[in-house]
Amino acid sequence: MVANININAYSDALVVLGTAGILIPIFRRYGVNPLLGYLGAGALLGPLGLGSFTYRHHFLYWFTIGNATNVAGIAELGIVFLLFVIGLELSFQRLIAMGHLVAGLGTLQVLLTTAILTVAAFLLGQGLVPAIVLGASLSLSSTAIVLEILSRQGRMSTSFGRASFAVLLTQDIAVIPLLMFLAIGGISSSSGVLVLVDLVRAILQASAAVALIVLLGRFLLRPLFGLVAATRSSELFIAAVLFVIVGTGVVAHQAGLSMALGAFIAGLLLAETEFRKAIQASIEPFKGLLLGIFFFTVGMNVDIRELLREPAALLACVVALIAAKSLILTLLARLFRISWPAAAETGLLLGPGGEFAFVLIGMAADLNLISRHAEGFSLAVTAATMATTPLLSIAARRIAIRIGEESPIDPVLAIRPAVQPRAAIVVGYGRVGKVVCSILSRHGVPCIATDYDAASVARDRREGHDVYYGDASNPEFLKACGLQEAGGVIITINSLDAIDGIVAHIRALRPDVPIISRARDADHARHLYTIGASDAVPETIEASLQLSEAALVGLGIATELAIAAYIDTKTKAPTDSTDLQARLTSTMRAKAAFQAAMPELDSRVPQVSLLRPGIVLLLA
Repeated sequence: MVANININAYSDALVVLGTAGILIPIFRRYGVNPLLGYLGAGALLGPLGLGSFTYRHHFLYWFTIGNATNVAGIAELGIVFLLFVIGLELSFQRLIAMGHLVAGLGTLQVLLTTAILTVAAFLLGQGLVPAIVLGASLSLSSTAIVLEILSRQGRMSTSFGRASFAVLLTQDIAVIPLLMFLAIGGISSSSGVLVLVDLVRAILQASAAVALIVLLGRFLLRPLFGLVAATRSSELFIAAVLFVIVGTGVVAHQAGLSMALGAFIAGLLLAETEFRKAIQASIEPFKGLLLGIFFFTVGMNVDIRELLREPAALLACVVALIAAKSLILTLLARLFRISWPAAAETGLLLGPGGEFAFVLIGMAADLNLISRHAEGFSLAVTAATMATTPLLSIAARRIAIRIGEESPIDPVLAIRPAVQPRAAIVVGYGRVGKVVCSILSRHGVPCIATDYDAASVARDRREGHDVYYGDASNPEFLKACGLQEAGGVIITINSLDAIDGIVAHIRALRPDVPIISRARDADHARHLYTIGASDAVPETIEASLQLSEAALVGLGIATELAIAAYIDTKTKAPTDSTDLQARLTSTMRAKAAFQAAMPELDSRVPQVSLLRPGIVLLLA
């Protein structure tokens, strides 16, 4: 067994894992984009960097990559996961809303930039086919880096973020036919004549594969995840997610398409289901690591010697590429009535090249469609422009501020799940959760409901309720639900251990967010206060006190005295007349504000306690 171990593959894997576990945290500490850190590490430690000196200095063997194929298979999964997440975060409603930008701005950018860069490459001495390959490849931008920057800045929903995402989405979709044509040699045959029969066969085969994925996805994905979710096993749920991603990718690959296309379609199909947020939380760790490995392998294709061989030509091409793409995109954005600040910022941020250029150009070189020299130089240009993306982002922001103010946020077109600012997250969608959501929604407080019972979530969604399946004790799931922007969290479940864990996770992620939690009894309520709950509602005590309060009023006792009795019973503390009057006045003001804000309280919703109006006002 020991003799069969491929130590070369293990040593290369250790280098990649060491980069993720040691170098990337160091890069993060000094403000370096982690994806650019992976890219630079790949170029430095790859077979074209320090790895080329292992024969002379044997100690470098354990610190460099000797054979790129040892990690290529894992790296391909990184781009597959990236497109799956893009499909998962893109609902059909949001796609329709962005249709004019995707079909118009994005398509024109790809076509016009490809045409101009193709002409430039042709004038520089490349043949027609190599010029087309280079033009199409260099017209693309880095989806992973740009989305990471937008997400970190919290500007996904701005007009600038909307335009950037529309263009990136169009570019990602454009990669699909380019990969297909390259894979089947559809650009030209060995004799230079287009192989029409092969092209038609490939298109029919690809169409059948896409139809099969969509058909199976429509009828099987929701029942599959419902069955797995019913087990309440996070391990099985993750396994099902990985099975769907890799399985759809394999089906697409066998049909002559890219695995990324199959994963993208699977993501689109799952985007409208109740499992979307749970899936996002499940794959987040895998996505980050695999995407990092992909960028590491991208960096391994960069020949550092190419950067030093023709520095003047390289610098000229880097500046020309960024300037041309930025100018084209800025003018096109203005054509689609995007403000000058957003147009200029979009143009500069998308000016550099992207990761798909490495995939397309590398495949074209393997098919002998472009020369190895053209491959090395163009990849060096792409890598150099990608490295400037963070600096261009800063410069673009400053230029946009000088030009004018940014357009208001449009939450409908956000790439992330449409969580409104200051929305309340309701954990648990049983009878109590439904009442809470009904009251909040009826009075204009946006909310998002979650539950860990897959069967009840499926039933509620069929009845039109906006509820999502997921485990709220998972911090990644809370983030996917919009915890960072939430106005408050209301916990209505009755599991004591689960409540404690959820409160602790929420308080760790958002120290300032109000947490209103259901409690079993007074002791549990006191415990919740100690671990960070803003308000705890003991279910037994609250019910009896509200019943007594209503009974006193119904039996003719003055409302003020009933409230005072309610207060004294809750606090179980002696009160003098001055203290009681002060608290009574405060309570009556809260009640008056509550009634003024909610005059149309529906009789079908159980009456809210006189001491609970502050909860809704707190979230409003």
